Amino acid sequence: MVHGSREHAEALREEAAAVLAPLGLRLAGEKTRVVHIDEGFDFLGFTIRRMRKRGTSKHYVYTVPSRKSIQAIQDKVAERTYRATQDKDFKTLLQSLNTVLQGWANYFRHGVSKAAFNAVDRYAWGRIARWLQRKYNGRTGIRMKGIRRRFCAPGTWIFAADGVRFTGASLVPVTRYRYRGAAIPTPWTPQPATAAARG
Repeated sequence: MVHGSREHAEALREEAAAVLAPLGLRLAGEKTRVVHIDEGFDFLGFTIRRMRKRGTSKHYVYTVPSRKSIQAIQDKVAERTYRATQDKDFKTLLQSLNTVLQGWANYFRHGVSKAAFNAVDRYAWGRIARWLQRKYNGRTGIRMKGIRRRFCAPGTWIFAADGVRFTGASLVPVTRYRYRGAAIPTPWTPQPATAAARG
């Protein structure tokens, strides 16, 4: 991160490359680029970008799950709810989805992720509903009211089977890291003066 111009960032990139070279390492050109923080960039599954806080004129740097990461978990949900999986029982399906969604959410729980968790759960809910319709439509002509009556916990739209509920990603609490700033030790952090040893 550079507080300056593009030229400053490019100069720092060259300096970093020079430090890595004696170690036998290099910056991959296809993965290394200089961007403005307002444009944002993806790193380790997160999109990091400065944006205006809704309802204010203040700008903050937000870390949210990237579109690619969200698409990847949706693909996993789709894979587990394909037609080919309809031989499974409903409880097994819920357990499988809960495991994969909670594992994904645990990784992203330290970002601004609540909206992404809710969106992924809505997608999963729709996939489960269609899975049930395909599984039972041929015999019972099941509709959404029937799905709620037969496959959701009483009085809710939460899927449940034999004591297993669909918990999804939203059950994982979002816990933001505290900003520590200069408290993080680096080679450039000024060290406090040590008291002289007494004789």
